[in-house]
Amino acid sequence: MSELMEFTDGNFESEVVKSDKPCLVDFWAEWCGPCRMVGPVVEEIAKEYAGKLKVGKLNVDDNNKTAVQYGIMSIPSLLFFNGGKVVDQVIGAVPKKQLILRIDKIIT
Repeated sequence: MSELMEFTDGNFESEVVKSDKPCLVDFWAEWCGPCRMVGPVVEEIAKEYAGKLKVGKLNVDDNNKTAVQYGIMSIPSLLFFNGGKVVDQVIGAVPKKQLILRIDKIIT
């Protein structure tokens, strides 16, 4: 899967929690400047890790239930899931290199 997915309150359980692959979820909002900085990096990661990692975005304004469930207080928040559980988290805009290091720990 080379495309960036859109996660919602409706599909989060089936697409992320029950996924057979590790997942990276970008919790974001339209009005968030740092989110717009991280967006292109997340898209690149989705392409580069196609088949190994499921990557998607969840708009916190439209999908408040899931954001509250995972305690999202600041955005962007990037949560790394493996086996249905959060195994790592990054809050704020960070360099791609830092995200790659965390992803490689999860998928190896």
